[in-house]
Amino acid sequence: MPKADGNQGHNGARNNGNRKEAKLKNQKQVQLVNGRKRKHNGTPVTGGTVHGSLEQVHGKRNQQDGRGNQSTFDIGEALREAKVDIGDQHQKRQRTNETPSKPALYQHTPKAIPSRISGHLVKRRDDLLPQRKSLPIWPHADSIRQALKNNNVLVLTGETGSGKSTQVPQFLLSENWCKKCIAITQPRRVAAISLARRVGEEMGSLVGSQSPAAKVGYSVRFDNSSGPNTKIKFLTEGMLLQEMLRDPSISQYSAVIVDEVHERSVNVDLILGFLSNIVSGREQSQGRKDPLKVVVMSATADVEALVDFFAGESKNEETDGGNIKTITTKDKKALNVPAKSPPDQSLHLSKHGISTCFVEGRQYPVKTIYLPEPTQDWIETALKIIFQIHYKEPLPGDILVFLTGQDAIESLEKLVNDYAEGMDKDVPKLLTLPLFAALPQHAQQRIFTPTPPRTRKVILATNIAETSVTVPGVRYVIDCGKSKIKQFRNRLGLDSLLVKPISKSAAIQRKGRAGREAAGRCYRLYTEEGYKYFEERTVPEILRCDLSHAILTMKARGVDDVLNFPFLDRPPREALEKALLQLLTLNAVTETSAISETGTKMAKLPLTPTLGRVIVEAATRDCLIDVIDIISALSVENVFLNLVTEEKKEEAAATRGELYKREGDHMTLLTTVQRFAEEVSDRKAWCERHFVSHRAMRNVMDIRKQLRQQCNQLSLVPLSSDPTVSTTPSEAHTNAILQSLLRGFISNTARLMPDKSYRTVMGNQTVSIHPSSVLFGKKVEAILFSEFVFTGKAWARGVSAVQSDWVQTVIQESM
Repeated sequence: MPKADGNQGHNGARNNGNRKEAKLKNQKQVQLVNGRKRKHNGTPVTGGTVHGSLEQVHGKRNQQDGRGNQSTFDIGEALREAKVDIGDQHQKRQRTNETPSKPALYQHTPKAIPSRISGHLVKRRDDLLPQRKSLPIWPHADSIRQALKNNNVLVLTGETGSGKSTQVPQFLLSENWCKKCIAITQPRRVAAISLARRVGEEMGSLVGSQSPAAKVGYSVRFDNSSGPNTKIKFLTEGMLLQEMLRDPSISQYSAVIVDEVHERSVNVDLILGFLSNIVSGREQSQGRKDPLKVVVMSATADVEALVDFFAGESKNEETDGGNIKTITTKDKKALNVPAKSPPDQSLHLSKHGISTCFVEGRQYPVKTIYLPEPTQDWIETALKIIFQIHYKEPLPGDILVFLTGQDAIESLEKLVNDYAEGMDKDVPKLLTLPLFAALPQHAQQRIFTPTPPRTRKVILATNIAETSVTVPGVRYVIDCGKSKIKQFRNRLGLDSLLVKPISKSAAIQRKGRAGREAAGRCYRLYTEEGYKYFEERTVPEILRCDLSHAILTMKARGVDDVLNFPFLDRPPREALEKALLQLLTLNAVTETSAISETGTKMAKLPLTPTLGRVIVEAATRDCLIDVIDIISALSVENVFLNLVTEEKKEEAAATRGELYKREGDHMTLLTTVQRFAEEVSDRKAWCERHFVSHRAMRNVMDIRKQLRQQCNQLSLVPLSSDPTVSTTPSEAHTNAILQSLLRGFISNTARLMPDKSYRTVMGNQTVSIHPSSVLFGKKVEAILFSEFVFTGKAWARGVSAVQSDWVQTVIQESM
């Protein structure tokens, strides 16, 4: 941390005197005003400024909060109690993307495990056993085993913190019927990896490819860490679907556990549909001799609806997402779930050969605090509350902040770090840790490391931390009440990315994260009245997203009649037909709706149909290596840092000039990836000079490597190509790259109109080029774009200029 005074090395008395003198000389202060640093000449600033010294605030940190019984909090009071005096000595924090090296347990080891490591594994396993036994699910182990001995399907509802994700696969491992591997799906990669590592520790085993003897592994997109002796494998839902394409009966597994069903992703709905066909015998299971055991687990889900679904009684008509509801404690009586289940009564009577089980969680009381009035800037409001908590509340007690995405997380991360530099040395440190899906694996894992002494962690997360990931040490939750969701517009044929209010069930889940280890508080950045208007539950993805990927997966797995596939909630017929038309446009299916050769290749890639089609096209145009670089960059949320001040924006525009390409954002991304890859001396310094996210670029390099390997396996990359060589592409080569992108993004194209606006070729929707684009403010005859974003205005993001006749040619080829 930067020193607050140049005389820090002197003795205490002299140091304090010098520091006071420096403060008297310094007339510039930085205060928390409207979430920005504002300099003034010492005159008090009114209207929400920060009053009182940091030392005065620190003296209050252990006093009782006099507003203990109020349901709202005063932002003005938070400001008055959280002054951060930075002064002239404030230095710009040099942000670093370096992270601690992985513990020895998780590094690659020789095939023969050294006795030192083996001893460490055994000791760690024994140390964790008391923790395992203290979990609420532990007494239910025999009931769970018995349920699957008698039936092939178990629906298990376990409240957050019950231990179901780590313990259930271990309970089943010793059963006589469990001769093969157990698969357990997770909605997100960070959950799959962290759970695999935890279970590995509990079993005294290395993880995946670390040793041939490893019993636990994981498989996520672009990272398969499992071996021939893996007995428990954590997978993202998409990776299990990929395995189902290669082996429809998933014969390598004795059991499949589908976790976090209540999140209702499209992939979960597909997996449950495929599994119901297998266990019911509706689908031929070639290669499988023993029956498949299925466990469906959820923190909050409608048990009866799931039982009816697997029993074949699920309603087949279109729904609004009501077939699977989330439940709370109040709902348990209506669903025949006991408020508290003793071990011998946790297993309910089976119905249709399907057992159900409920496990009570461990939840401490959490006080909910609402805003008295709506806020216009929840980044600013969250910042104030973070410092209010830090100065008033004793340690331990980490803070979990729910935000909408990477941009918001990085903005708040920078603000917190800047103001934390101005804290006196006697104030505990703040350690900010981001958590979002595009974050590299090693950075995601940092949230699980113990908090250092005299430090409070501030985890800035998307909804990834609602249920998928349990962050230890959290006692305070700050909930912005919003999340980014994809919404497919059938009329336009476009996926929109929208920031929308969360549901009540999601708000309850977020609140619960504060009560896992002790009593906590949840600060909701919305009013109590506003909460009443939240939807009861989140609409399942399958009812609001583009279904082309889902249907391509179904077709690749041999499902001919997608209209009669067993869905938990049947999507509108219009959405299914629109998805089939989209696949036909991409030449992924034939006019008879059968999967084509191109579609088969696309289905084998861990990409959307749009990006898969780009890959296949690029292979035919001899520009695949470059296109892989572009797609790798598109697979992370943001390569370029978001800059707030005009001064920084101007500096970035100058230094990024060598990266910007007149053809648009995709060629700019290609140049950025190639220049980063060519940098051999100091990649981190290169990123700082060009205001590029080093964290994101490391992730891009990982994806790039995996995509090249997968394309090699599909014989798409010519053996003669040298991926280490990159040259400035010729005009013909650049055109080949853009035409390959156009082949996949043909639905995301727009032409320039006489009134200088852009209208989409399909849907006739007016769109504007996003301000973040290289082409912002420029007029070209036609554009393709990676993403359609609606934030009060329709924006095209990730834009490249293309020729209008190219667009017409692709449309004619698709007809």
